[in-house]
Amino acid sequence: MYVHRAYTSKWSSASSCSLRRPGGTSRPRDGDGGGAARARREPRSWSAGRVAYHLRVPRLLLDATPLRVSPAFRLLWLGLSVSNLGGQLTVVAVGLQVYHLTRSTFAVGVLGLFALVPLVVFGLYGGAIADHADRRTVALVASAVAWVAVLGLVVQALAHSTSVGVLYALVALESGAGAVNSPARGAIIPRLLEPRHMPAANAWQTLGWNIALTVGPLVGAGMVAFGGYGLAYGTDAVLFTFALAALYRLPPVPPERSANGRQRAGLGSVLDGLRYLGTQPNVRMTFLVDLAAMVFSSPRVLFPAIGVVYLGGGATTTGALTAAVAVGAVLSGLLSGGLARVRWQGQTIVWSITVWGLSIVVFGLVLAHVGPNSPAQVLWGALLAVLVALAVAGAADNTSAVFRQTILQTATPDDMRGRLQGVFTVVVAGGPRLGELGLGAVSSRIGEGWAAVIGGAACLVALWLLVVGQPRFWR
Repeated sequence: MYVHRAYTSKWSSASSCSLRRPGGTSRPRDGDGGGAARARREPRSWSAGRVAYHLRVPRLLLDATPLRVSPAFRLLWLGLSVSNLGGQLTVVAVGLQVYHLTRSTFAVGVLGLFALVPLVVFGLYGGAIADHADRRTVALVASAVAWVAVLGLVVQALAHSTSVGVLYALVALESGAGAVNSPARGAIIPRLLEPRHMPAANAWQTLGWNIALTVGPLVGAGMVAFGGYGLAYGTDAVLFTFALAALYRLPPVPPERSANGRQRAGLGSVLDGLRYLGTQPNVRMTFLVDLAAMVFSSPRVLFPAIGVVYLGGGATTTGALTAAVAVGAVLSGLLSGGLARVRWQGQTIVWSITVWGLSIVVFGLVLAHVGPNSPAQVLWGALLAVLVALAVAGAADNTSAVFRQTILQTATPDDMRGRLQGVFTVVVAGGPRLGELGLGAVSSRIGEGWAAVIGGAACLVALWLLVVGQPRFWR
């Protein structure tokens, strides 16, 4: 619900790839031998220019190679995308139901607490389980528990329950199950594809998630208005079965044994993973730079006030601001065809987060210029400016996420992947929560606009201090 739902799909020998980089170089296509020399000798015609244009444009589009070469990954991506869409229906419906029962925004905010605590606890421990047990079993059991939680939401909605405590408990159950599920899935994906396909594979994953994040809330709100909470929860439960079916078809996927053998999952195993992370500066930097961005400048907590106090439009404007980040991420994913050819991935992450921070600064400056005047009508010019800034921020964040996940998956040995994926889950979910808490406190004193400016600037300062302190990540 509050974490990316994760599952794995049918494993086949044809789609299973070694993690070693293939040696040698690729052979040129037949007939290409003198093409470059002829191009230098002969003038380029208009028709030849059109051909060259059409050859270049597809390279900008999302690379479909991972879906083509690995049927297992193709099913994984499809099922995960469908399940994430269902999860967004439930996220919206739960928030609306809690507010309907309590008429309290604070009570809705407490949902985040009940989702975050199990996520942190079970994210770390679930990663250890994924490194010491069959990953198919871990993912299947965790998904089944999350599905039971969704069925519980369906039952309480059909029974017209008025207990907010039941909703909190079911949210915590699904969040904890998702936190165990996510590291298991993240540890399996590198076993399905060669390392050179990982940037494109991660671009597909973030694309599916961002499409769900864009479409899901709108569809979920419509379902609640049309058929009630039970319709939204029930649809989620049905979509969830696609993930369960894919998991059921997966053969056992045990983690590779380390040189020291396999110890039991527990606190010692979690600490071993954290100690290993301490010895890997580049992998560690992928977590630190993301925290620099999310802790200082995650802007979502400001959106409700902006729609009412700054730009006008109320809930509609708030929804547009939320969608702008996701739309930027989707466009970035669709135009990610060149990511597989990026060599300096650390530099790309740093520049992407730099663009994120600058975009948040611009976003805040526009709001500071407008001021909290509670306009009776929508200020369309200012709204357009902040939507563009947020879309650029979303695109930059998506690019950063693709390479951070790629570095984590390809630079980590298989027997440690589950634990580090657990850390990744905690950082990705916990960083924005901490950032929203801090930015919300600052905005209550100096206003939402200047809070965003200071947050974006703090992100940039923290980012480049980290880069100076760890220059190997840049190189």
